[in-house]
Amino acid sequence: MNEALEVLDHVRLNFSPSGLLALNVTIAFIMFGVALDIKWHHFKDVIMKPKSALTGVVSQFILLPAVTFAFILVLHPTPTVALGMILIASCPGGNISNFMSAMAKGNVALSVSLTAIATLAATFMTPLNFALWGKLYLKYYNAAGAGNYLVPIEIDFLQMVQTVVILLGIPVILGLFFSQYFPRLTKKIKKPIRQLSIVIFIGFVIILLSANFSNFIRFIHIVFLIVLIHNALALGTGFSFSSLLRLPRIDRRTITIETGIQNSGLALVLMFNPKIFPPELELGGMTVIAAWWGVWHIISGLALSGLWSKKPLYQPAVR
Repeated sequence: MNEALEVLDHVRLNFSPSGLLALNVTIAFIMFGVALDIKWHHFKDVIMKPKSALTGVVSQFILLPAVTFAFILVLHPTPTVALGMILIASCPGGNISNFMSAMAKGNVALSVSLTAIATLAATFMTPLNFALWGKLYLKYYNAAGAGNYLVPIEIDFLQMVQTVVILLGIPVILGLFFSQYFPRLTKKIKKPIRQLSIVIFIGFVIILLSANFSNFIRFIHIVFLIVLIHNALALGTGFSFSSLLRLPRIDRRTITIETGIQNSGLALVLMFNPKIFPPELELGGMTVIAAWWGVWHIISGLALSGLWSKKPLYQPAVR
C-alpha cells in the first residue's frame, strides 16, 4: 500500500501561479456570495437555540479531525497522504453545502448559520487543527519506525491564518456588509451570484481535471477508495453525532452535509502557498487527495441530497 502511495509524492499537478490566483479569486467570490444569505439574526438564532449549531461545530472541527486521525492510524498511509487528509478535515464546510442542504430538505437556516460560524472559526481552527493533528501524526509515524520522512514539514501558522482570513474572512465581512446596508441590491444579486458561484466552482474542478487528466487516470485507483471511505466517515460522523443527540431529522440532514462537504479548494490554496509549504517539498500525495476530494464530495453530496429529497422528513401517521 505504502509503495503505491509513495509514487504520489512525485506527482506535480499542472497548477500555474495564474491558476492559483484564479482559485483564490474563485473562493473569495464564492464566500462573498454565501455571505449574502447570512443575516445577523442567524447568529441570534444560534445563541437562542444553540444545540444544533453547537453539534454542527463540534462535529466539523473536533470530531471530524479526530475520526480522520483514527482512520489514518488504521490505514497508515505515507505522510503526505495523511497530511492531505488532515488538512481536508481541518477546513470549513464546502462551498455548495447550503445548496445541498436545500436540495436535501434540510434546515437551510441552520446550514447558513453553520457556514457563517465555520467560516469565521476557520481563521483559527483550520491552522490549529492541522498543526495539532499533523504534528501528532508525524510524531507517531517516525516513532512507529515505518520510515523516515527526510524533509519534515514545518507549518507557518501565522501565514496560514493570514491566507484563511484573506480568502474567507474579508469576503464574508463584505457580504455581511452588503446584506445589512444594501438589502434591495443584495436581493437582486444574491441568486445570480450563488448560481454563478456553483458554475464557476464546478468549472474550475473540470479545468483542473482536464489539465491533469493523465495523472488522474494513472493514480485514481490509488486514492479513490481512500477518499471514498474518508468522505463516508465524514458524512457518517455528522449523521451519527446529531442522531445521538436526538436532533430533529431536518437538522441531522444539514449537519451531515456540513460535516461531509469540505472546502477542498481552500486546502489546495494552502498547499500551493510557498510560504506555508516550501516548493522543494514533494507533496503530490496531499494535492492529489485534495483535488480528488473536490470532485468526489460533489458527487457524494449531490447523490445523498437527491436521495433525501425524495424521502419525507416525517412518516405519515398510520390510521
